[in-house]
Amino acid sequence: MKKVALNDIHVGLGAKMVPFAGYEMPVQYEGVNVEHETVRNGVGVFDVSHMGEFLLSGPKALDLIQKISTNDATALFPGRAQYSCMPNKDGGIVDDLIIYQIKEEQYLLVVNASNIEKDWNWISAHNDMGVEMRNLSDDYSLLAIQGPKAVEAMQSLTSVDLSAIKYYHFEVADFAGIEHVIISATGYTGSGGFEIYCKNNEVKQVWEKVFEAGASFGIKPIGLAARDTLRLEMGFCLYGNDIDDTTSPLEAGLGWITKFTKDFVNSDNLKAQKEAGVSKKLVAFELVDKGIPRHDYEIADSHGNIIGRVTSGTMSPSMKKAIGLGYVTVENSAVDSEIFVVIRDKHIKAQVVKLPFYKV
Repeated sequence: MKKVALNDIHVGLGAKMVPFAGYEMPVQYEGVNVEHETVRNGVGVFDVSHMGEFLLSGPKALDLIQKISTNDATALFPGRAQYSCMPNKDGGIVDDLIIYQIKEEQYLLVVNASNIEKDWNWISAHNDMGVEMRNLSDDYSLLAIQGPKAVEAMQSLTSVDLSAIKYYHFEVADFAGIEHVIISATGYTGSGGFEIYCKNNEVKQVWEKVFEAGASFGIKPIGLAARDTLRLEMGFCLYGNDIDDTTSPLEAGLGWITKFTKDFVNSDNLKAQKEAGVSKKLVAFELVDKGIPRHDYEIADSHGNIIGRVTSGTMSPSMKKAIGLGYVTVENSAVDSEIFVVIRDKHIKAQVVKLPFYKV
């Protein structure tokens, strides 16, 4: 089991450590609900250093990215980031990722921890263009400082105006006494904030200074369990649950990052799927009756026919409602449709709703 650079700090803070994507990771410190509310209302820090980072450089780097990803990376410029996914040849998704243009002919790809080796091999297999590829995953740490108070709490640590960094933009600048840190206005919570990329030998200093600066704002360390409830309230997909090698980006509601203005891996088949229409769709739902939906629970229609399955589910800490995502047949996917989650052989009534669940 790999350990992140701050492993001893998390253990010292009393975190419950669990195996996750090949790493020992903090799943919670005080408790999921407390940590969730800290991020929704104040500021909290996640150590997500298990994520993977690949650096692609050279005159053909953009061409390779255009080939392997569904979004149109020509929209990028230095200081801009983009959410995208990598399709496989069978209509599914290899992984979802964030692409950063660092400078001309240089891009950083941030991928899911569980897919680092798979993604590296996939991109390498399509690199017939001489693009220089470096896997930085074991050398870099990533802290997500999230919440509505993040800008104010962290401003003293950098010379950059944090409030001026727009969503999905970033700066390479000084932060917490370290030069050349990536300060990215991205995150997985829907409550604003930043993600900080630095080297493993710098992250302890960054962590300590972040907690010093945030002390008067009630800053707290946050575990992966609250990260999951926060992202689910926003309806953000989690690879391995809501999207995987068998789900098409169009079925998953990711048509907005699937641009047919270019050719990419399996683009012809996905374009045909778009024109023909999908047979199942990822929907958001709230339970009307009492119960909590969980991953892989079956979903039925009003006649008791099984029409799909739950991919993610929880009791929403912000709204005190049971919520979930799941794939259902297109006929049952419209907002306000009545569906039933099968929980211990009981058909629990639910209603399809529009995302996000949590509205600021």
